[in-house]
Amino acid sequence: MHTGKPLTLNGKPLGSGRFPCICTPLVGRTHEQVLAELALVLPKQPDLLEWRVDFFAAIDQTDQVLALATAIRANAGGIPVLFTRRSTKEGGQPIPLNEEQVVALIAAVCASGTVELVDFEMNNDPVHIARVRAAAHAHGVQLLLSFHNFQSTPAQDVLCQRFAQAQALGADVAKIAVMPQRLEDVLAVLAATLESSRKLDIPVVSMSMGAQGALTRLFGGAFGSALSFAVGAAASAPGQVPIEDLNTVLAILQKALAPAK
Repeated sequence: MHTGKPLTLNGKPLGSGRFPCICTPLVGRTHEQVLAELALVLPKQPDLLEWRVDFFAAIDQTDQVLALATAIRANAGGIPVLFTRRSTKEGGQPIPLNEEQVVALIAAVCASGTVELVDFEMNNDPVHIARVRAAAHAHGVQLLLSFHNFQSTPAQDVLCQRFAQAQALGADVAKIAVMPQRLEDVLAVLAATLESSRKLDIPVVSMSMGAQGALTRLFGGAFGSALSFAVGAAASAPGQVPIEDLNTVLAILQKALAPAK
């Protein structure tokens, strides 16, 4: 039982309709490390792979990024890929590219046909957001607009405004990830997710980070979050749980929340 809208690709629900879907990150620094991670992750059968390209040492070499994106596609066994460059302002790794170069890289990856979704932060320059949106949609790639706060959790109404902002900016998916300072912050994330999943026309994804925030990764789907990030080989954010543990919890919840026959 959930109120959320599922992620869809080519008109079909991601993960054969499982809600929430599970995404595992790839965070290797080299071509070989990323493919080794992928080999470890694939048997665990995530619904989505996220390539965190800001971890990739050769991110400033577009040909190497495209070569690895092609290799991930060839070895992913049909699992869709989310392409993400997380900025240092929102918890990402330092990279030797400016924002114009990042936008050009994302456009090149979208044009390559190797990814199904791309993550871009809604705090970026509106001109850059528009360019990424145009590049993504020109090549059938979905745009996930995200907001991250690694220090605190904004109030529930502010979180709802962030979800709505993503939709207003033309996102196909809205995502927020914030850091709790107390359990009430976790409740604020879940409440904002529930409210926004009912009001908005697009899927929403939410998580509270850190140890307390792990609750949202386990139970967020019941409140409308369409995606949960889990560790396949290595974590990309604090509070991610192993995919095996998440699968176990989701199976228990699905059984417990199933309508009585």
